Amino acid sequence: MCRMFGFVSMESVVPRALLRDAPRSLQTLSHAHPDGWGIALRAADDWVVHRGTACAARCERYAELVDAAESRLLVAHIRQKTRGETKLANTHPFRRGAFVFAHNGTVTDTAPLVAHSSPARLAEIEGETDSERLFAFVLTHLDRAGDVEAGVIAAVRELHGIAGLGSASFLLSCGARIYAHRLGRSLFTIVRHAAAVPAAGAQRRTAAVVVASEQLTDELWTELPERALVVIDPAGARTLAL
Repeated sequence: MCRMFGFVSMESVVPRALLRDAPRSLQTLSHAHPDGWGIALRAADDWVVHRGTACAARCERYAELVDAAESRLLVAHIRQKTRGETKLANTHPFRRGAFVFAHNGTVTDTAPLVAHSSPARLAEIEGETDSERLFAFVLTHLDRAGDVEAGVIAAVRELHGIAGLGSASFLLSCGARIYAHRLGRSLFTIVRHAAAVPAAGAQRRTAAVVVASEQLTDELWTELPERALVVIDPAGARTLAL
């Protein structure tokens, strides 16, 4: 399986704690999920995506990036491969234009996804993972709907109707917000530093709405229900009606 997390904030945030320093940071969790890492950062109204095939905990490039990273929106992923070899084409997050996507779990049978994806989106697939095929499926619904939120809702409704689908928990970002879907693998949310009062002389820390596969810190996180779809923006996490 894999692990993933994302956050959205009104201002740029330094994500070092969740990427490296927290008790269950992605770096720590990567010992059990060693087959690559990726970090998509939103900067100047565009995505900058960094990916590597080494274990994050043993990757010098990951360490250098974590020290320098700062963004108002981020999607990150560490991989434990189930389908597809260890190579960049199979490493999350995947990007298609304005969208980035990360998946946790295994889609047991991708045939229904492929059957309901457009030729144009299928042609964008570069690797062998079920995750990229899930991404193509979701983007096909966005294209048809002509609206991000309506498209994600339509895609998730169809996913829920596929028997024996497997696990399809994912994070999708359009660059302004994150859509988080739980199916088969856990997801948690938290608003970090929202009510924190800095000590005298300490710098105020910007509040960020965070979503992750597991509780990365010892703070109080909220677990999303199975089959939930939420949209995350600087105001919080809002559950979408399915």
